[in-house]
Amino acid sequence: MKHFIYLFFLVFFACQNSNTKVNNLADDNGLLENPWEYMDSILNVIQPIIFPDTVFNISYFGAVGDGKTDCSEAIKNAIVACHDAGGGKVEIDSGSWLTGPIKLKSNVNLHINEGATVLFTTDKSKYLPNVHTRFEGMECMNYSPLIYAYKQSNIAITGKGKIDGQGEVWWHWKGQRFKSVDQESTTNLDESQNDDVALLTQMVEDNMPLEQRVFGEGHYLRSSFIQPYLCTNVLIEGITIVRAPMWIIHPVLSENVTVRKVKIESLGPNNDGCDPECCTNVLIDSCYFNTGDDCIAIKSGRNNDGRRVGVPSKNIIVQNCMMVEGHGGVVMGSEISGNVSHVFVKNCIMDSPNLERAIRIKSNTLRGGTVEHIYVRDIEVKQVKEAVLKINMHYGIYAQSTGNNIPIVRNVYMENVNSQKSKYGYWIKGIENHPVSGIYLKNCSFNNVDEKYFSENAGEVSMNRVKINEEYISN
Repeated sequence: MKHFIYLFFLVFFACQNSNTKVNNLADDNGLLENPWEYMDSILNVIQPIIFPDTVFNISYFGAVGDGKTDCSEAIKNAIVACHDAGGGKVEIDSGSWLTGPIKLKSNVNLHINEGATVLFTTDKSKYLPNVHTRFEGMECMNYSPLIYAYKQSNIAITGKGKIDGQGEVWWHWKGQRFKSVDQESTTNLDESQNDDVALLTQMVEDNMPLEQRVFGEGHYLRSSFIQPYLCTNVLIEGITIVRAPMWIIHPVLSENVTVRKVKIESLGPNNDGCDPECCTNVLIDSCYFNTGDDCIAIKSGRNNDGRRVGVPSKNIIVQNCMMVEGHGGVVMGSEISGNVSHVFVKNCIMDSPNLERAIRIKSNTLRGGTVEHIYVRDIEVKQVKEAVLKINMHYGIYAQSTGNNIPIVRNVYMENVNSQKSKYGYWIKGIENHPVSGIYLKNCSFNNVDEKYFSENAGEVSMNRVKINEEYISN
C-alpha cells in the first residue's frame, strides 16, 4: 500500500509542476476532465533508467555463440558480476547463444546486439527449480519463465537482437496438435494442461497457500516468456521476440514498466503479446504485435487470487503500436478480478483479417472485477474479423457456470476511431440487471459493416457524430 500512496503523490506533484490541473471526475458520468493531460502526467512519472557504462560481455565468461554450447552458466556469471559491481550492461554479440532460463538482477541491462539470437533450450528440466509465478492470473510454484526477475529494480532487456523461445515444444500442452521445433508433428497429446488448470483453479477457490500449489515437473502448465515479478523500473526495448511458450511479456505486480519498439512474431496458443498484470504506470510504445492470442491484454488476477491480492492494473498507456494477427488489439481481461482503470490507447493501427477485435473487454460472474476509465482515440482499423469494440460479460466456457461476482464496466470513451471493415461496429453484452454503462463514441466511423451493432444489457451508448456505413446513427 505504501508504494501506491507514494506513486499517487508522484503523479500529483508532476501535475502541479507542469501547471496541469487534473480532476478525477469531470461530471456525474465519471469521465476525466482532461484525460490526455492526465496521461501526460503518468508519462512524467515513468522515468528512464540510467545504467553505469561498465560492460560485461558473456564471451569473457565462457559463452560460445554456436547455437549448440550451453551458455547458461556464462550468462548467469556475467549477470552476477554486473550486479555485484553496481550495475551496467551484460552484452551479447552476434551469434546464436543457447541457454536455459535467464534470471535478471537489479541494475543489469541485458543487451542483445543486432545479429545475436538468444536461443532458449527445449529441455524442460532446465527450467527447474520452480519459482513463484502466475499461470493465467493464478499464483503457483511452477517452471521458471524464460527470462525472470523477482523483487528486482532497474532492469532492462535491450538491443536489436532476437530472443527465440522455441515454444513449439510447449504448445501441445494446450491439448492441441502443433508442429514441434524439428517440424515433426507432436504425438504425445496425453501431455495436456487441462487437469492441472482445473487443479490450480480449485486450489485458488479453496484459498490454498502458495507453498502447496506446486507444479513444474510432472505437470503441464506452460511458462511465460519474460516475467518481471514484483519489480520496479523495467525497460524492454528494441528486441525481436519469437516462438513463446505462452504469454510473452508478462510483468506482474510491477511498477514503472516501459515496453518500447519491440517486435513480436509468435502465433502459438495463448501467445499474448504483452500482459501487464496488477501493474501501475506502464508504457507500451511503438511496438509491433503479430500474435496467437490478444496483442495486449491488461489483467489483474483471476477469481479469488485477484480479489485476495487486491492490486489493480492502472495507469496503462498504449501508443503508436501496430497490431496484426490476434484475438484482440487492446484487451482488458479476462483475468481482471483485481480491477483495471485508467487505460489510454492512442495512435495505433490495427489491420488483419485474422485480428478478431480492436478494443475488447471480457469477464464473467466468476471473474468479476471493475473496468473503468478507458480512453481510446485516433485509432485506424483497416479491418477486423468481428467488432471494433467488443464488451462481453459472459466470456469463456465458464460463462455457463454462474458466480456471485458481478463484473462492472463503465466509462469507456472512444474518439476518432475509424474502421474500414468489420462485422459489427460494436458488440456489447452485459449482465441482466447489471448493465454495462457509460459507453461514449465520438467522431467515429465504421465502414463495410455487416451488422451495425449488437447491444444487450448495455444501457444507452452515447454517440456523437458516429457513422456506420457512411450514415450517421443515433440510439
